[in-house]
Amino acid sequence: MKPLTSLLLVAAGFLSAALPPPSAAAQPPASRKPNVIFLFTDDQRADTIGALGNEHIKTPRLDALARRGFVFRNAYCLGGNSPAVCLPSRNMLLSGRTYFRWQGPQAPADERTFPTVMKAAGYETYHHGKRGNSATAIQATFDHNKYVDDVADRESGEPCRTIVSEAIDFLGKRKRDDKPVFMYLAFSNPHDPRVAAQQYLNLYQRDKVPLPKNFRPLHPFNNGEQLVRDEKLAGFPRTEQEIRRHVHEYYAVISGMDHHIGRLLDAVRELGEEDNTIYIFSSDQGLAVGSHGLMGKQNLYEDGMKVPLIFAGPGIPQGQSSSLCYLLDVFPTVCDLVGAKVPEGLDGQSQRSVIEGKSTGVRDTLFLAYRDVQRAIRGDRYKLIRYPQVNVTQLFDLKTDPHELTNLADDPRQAEQIKLLTAEMQRWQMELGDKTPLVVDQPQDAAFVPPKE
Repeated sequence: MKPLTSLLLVAAGFLSAALPPPSAAAQPPASRKPNVIFLFTDDQRADTIGALGNEHIKTPRLDALARRGFVFRNAYCLGGNSPAVCLPSRNMLLSGRTYFRWQGPQAPADERTFPTVMKAAGYETYHHGKRGNSATAIQATFDHNKYVDDVADRESGEPCRTIVSEAIDFLGKRKRDDKPVFMYLAFSNPHDPRVAAQQYLNLYQRDKVPLPKNFRPLHPFNNGEQLVRDEKLAGFPRTEQEIRRHVHEYYAVISGMDHHIGRLLDAVRELGEEDNTIYIFSSDQGLAVGSHGLMGKQNLYEDGMKVPLIFAGPGIPQGQSSSLCYLLDVFPTVCDLVGAKVPEGLDGQSQRSVIEGKSTGVRDTLFLAYRDVQRAIRGDRYKLIRYPQVNVTQLFDLKTDPHELTNLADDPRQAEQIKLLTAEMQRWQMELGDKTPLVVDQPQDAAFVPPKE
């Protein structure tokens, strides 16, 4: 029996967004399985969609998707065995298995992966996305496999335009009686370099863009990964002016993505496929962008590992849930929703029962990991982060402190909570085969000394 209790379902879904009337185009055969279009971004924090609580960002098309769909408010990337966290994240997503299950940088492309299972269920499979840091072995098994020029896409000022335009063209050429399609559109934005056309930049006044609520000039200690590439995108210490520039560009790129995603949504409606298409929207992991004095995703804070996750379409009710969810749950959940056989041996678990309101969650806790320098356990209320290389522990009460501002680890009243969470962390490690010690014999100096310019 796990020591922590299950999460309660958050009540009350979003109100319906005003959407254009359905197209008069011919409808697909009623007996056909629904199309599945998976919109997957790169480095997008969970708090960067207007309808999910960010009053400062402009994302009208994603807002509409969220308001008519089902939102998981506690969805996470499990972590990474590489500073390029997107590599393990995308491999875990497409394989349904944690990175502890395979040797080397990529999951094996066997018959149990997302595209092969969907193909076996009668789907025509289509991938278009970034080549760098991707699950190339698995992506090669899609019926249609294309790669975008990451750098050109990011520097064009029109993020996602190429992938969306080619997806619209592909859908427009399909016949009405074709197989249902499973599209995995793996965008390369809002990853840096973040370049947005002036029309998207003009949506915001830079001096009015708010800093993250947990902004700090420097991280308070050595977390084991503060000189990696992402952390060099801003100087030390971080200044408010510099972080505002980063957030401004980050928001503008996301607004540009929102525009082009809207083009795809419009095209699907005009083809008469809206009522027969399930959309999933998510990202490979989050990003600090100044939170806690950090810039990247090489951390286990909420900002680094938490992602937006939306399901919308036929059979998907309006609503939201606080169910603890991994990105690698998307694969078995989609299989469950469309009647594909969920393979045995996955670490991912279907969240269909949560979507349908039949359960409040499928897990009591989530385990998070980053290389051999950080481990975390997230329960229904508390989150414990352990930094074994420097012998530092953090404990946060996410109910009262969602931005992880106050470390409770030294509070003697929390000793039992720390004991319970540590035991749960060790249980997860044993289950996944993670042999990283939580305590080292000779810890490093916990002080962080920023590099000289």
